[in-house]
Amino acid sequence: MTPKTKGLKNLSQLKIGQSAIIDSFTDKHMALKLLEMGCTPGEIVKLARIAPLGDPIAISVAGYLLSLRKAEASTVLVSPILVK
Repeated sequence: MTPKTKGLKNLSQLKIGQSAIIDSFTDKHMALKLLEMGCTPGEIVKLARIAPLGDPIAISVAGYLLSLRKAEASTVLVSPILVK
């Protein structure tokens, strides 16, 4: 883990109900698609649902639910929001 990614998680690693802030992407091709769907750096996302077999997942972003495969979600680096 490099200092730049220290403390970051993949979006696919969040638990249901956990929120995070999008930091960056690891795949440029997938990043373009996700940016077009409102997944921009600085945007708050929340893991809303996980399918019964674990794939796909649904995230709340930019006021709507977006369904992503776990492989797609793993290309998004996020900073979890800690709830006190």
